[in-house]
Amino acid sequence: MNPKLRVIFCGSGEFGLPTLASMPEHGHDVIQVISQPDRPAGRGRGLTPTPISQWAQSAGFPLLRTDNINQESLPDADVMVVIAFGQKIAPQIANHCRLGSINLHASRLPRLRGAAPINWSIINGDTTTGNSVIRLAQKMDAGAVLAQSELAIGPTETAGELHDRLAQDGPPLIAKVLEELATGTATETPQDQSLATVAPKLARQSAILDFSHSADELARRIRGLFPWPGCRVRLRDADDGKELLSLRLARARAVESTASARPGQILPDGNIRAGHGAIELLQLQPESRSVMSLDDYRRGHPWPAGATLDPIE
Repeated sequence: MNPKLRVIFCGSGEFGLPTLASMPEHGHDVIQVISQPDRPAGRGRGLTPTPISQWAQSAGFPLLRTDNINQESLPDADVMVVIAFGQKIAPQIANHCRLGSINLHASRLPRLRGAAPINWSIINGDTTTGNSVIRLAQKMDAGAVLAQSELAIGPTETAGELHDRLAQDGPPLIAKVLEELATGTATETPQDQSLATVAPKLARQSAILDFSHSADELARRIRGLFPWPGCRVRLRDADDGKELLSLRLARARAVESTASARPGQILPDGNIRAGHGAIELLQLQPESRSVMSLDDYRRGHPWPAGATLDPIE
């Protein structure tokens, strides 16, 4: 039987939902959920709670929404679990609980410290990734490692798919660490700072494609930035350059090609010329439509050889 712990859970994004939902299943008592305040979202810009706030409310968990956790008075608890929270936590808050605070980070630290490790693992061409459970530290993602997992990255996997797999990988890893903390068997391994790499925050500008780059680099960026921010392009007619449609590219892979064309131009076989090689586009999303395969798209939309994909800035 796992020791029952009183847990404060801090999180905002969807990544922490599986772990929060699993707490009662592992016998732990979530006495406080803390999340970011509601923010304007959607076309109407109405105030919208974070995914963690929405779930906590529906599950009846005590919920605190705050823009500064360091100014709050927290209840007594055994441990604080922090996942995709979005605020820097001061030492007096990180050390508030009897067993301290732990954080779930979506990379095998010290690789890919920062806001977007899942995206950058794909953009960088990594073949494996995983989760790390670490101690909170004042330097970003630099705390001692308590546990790690390892997952293979699929050859055409998108950031959205990898996000969901890593999120589901979190609960057993956190449960293992909580049991070790409660029983005094946890091992804390300092990170090798010399091996640290960064995964900086993404912006829409990150998704502007340069088709003069290699097909492999372009395919990885397309997958690594889907669903957000998404690499957007205009399909332009081969003869007059008229815009035919705007698209988001969702899934692609690099293929060999010696066909002569300008970078970004559609080849006779339907692939897209890159600076080196060509991109085989597997899935895309027309504006205001669902994601579909290129084959399905071509049944009702133009995809002529010689047409050009023009990146949208």
